[in-house]
Amino acid sequence: MFTIDPLALPAGAAAGAGIFLLFLSLYGMRPRPAQPRRHLVKALTTRTAIAAVAAVLVLVVTGWPVMAVGAVLLVFAWRGLSGGAAEERAAMRRLEGLAAWTESLRDTIAGAAGLEQAIPSSIRAAAPMLRPHLRALVDRLHTRMALPDALALFADELDDPSADLVVAALILNSRLRGPGLRDVLGALAVSAREELDMRRRVEAERRSTRRSVQIVVITALAFAGLLVVFNPSYVSEYHSWLGQAVLVVVAGLFGAGFAWMRRLARFDKPARLLSGTGKPAQQLVETGGGHG
Repeated sequence: MFTIDPLALPAGAAAGAGIFLLFLSLYGMRPRPAQPRRHLVKALTTRTAIAAVAAVLVLVVTGWPVMAVGAVLLVFAWRGLSGGAAEERAAMRRLEGLAAWTESLRDTIAGAAGLEQAIPSSIRAAAPMLRPHLRALVDRLHTRMALPDALALFADELDDPSADLVVAALILNSRLRGPGLRDVLGALAVSAREELDMRRRVEAERRSTRRSVQIVVITALAFAGLLVVFNPSYVSEYHSWLGQAVLVVVAGLFGAGFAWMRRLARFDKPARLLSGTGKPAQQLVETGGGHG
């Protein structure tokens, strides 16, 4: 019966950590939107428990520390194999809510209300994901913050390229007080609807790529598991130190392939028109004023 060397588990953990750091240096980490701490802790606790169970099962069945560490990394990276599908769906919901809010703001302004009065009135018709940001915007206005600065902070909180177009129009109008804001908001709402339709078509096409990525991963893991269970003599060479070193290389190649497939199915967020707090609004006003 195969016995596990006491140094095998630390060596496997070090090898797995090396693979993880290699991928981190090659692909980096994408910035993610801030999440409530309670949800983040809950997600990490759940993943940690699943990863621990998976590592123990793999270690008991195979006796390979490298594969146990690989199982842990796979559990934590599994959501990433979907290529940002959740982020893309959230972006589409935010875009749909933004289009509806822009239409509501346009209709409110059409009733001869000023921009400072129209924004608080539009909260009731806004999507749930926009209401907290709109309430924060109204609170800043109540504290006598200048409307352009409050709108710039509002754009930073939304962190969405489509929202920047709407906020940029509002910032220019709040400074220059020119006519035609209602027509501009109507055109931006139509543009947001068209972009939403385009994103839905692209997401439907990418869905098949993401499904292919998951099928390849599951097939590779299932094939390796069947070999270990039903043909242990075929993989007996991996019980040695040299076999574990080879497994590190094999796992690294599989990980590189998975990362490449994930990159093909990933949702790349467009660059924002506005970025930072305060400065973009002022630069936009100066640019708009220069053209006027």
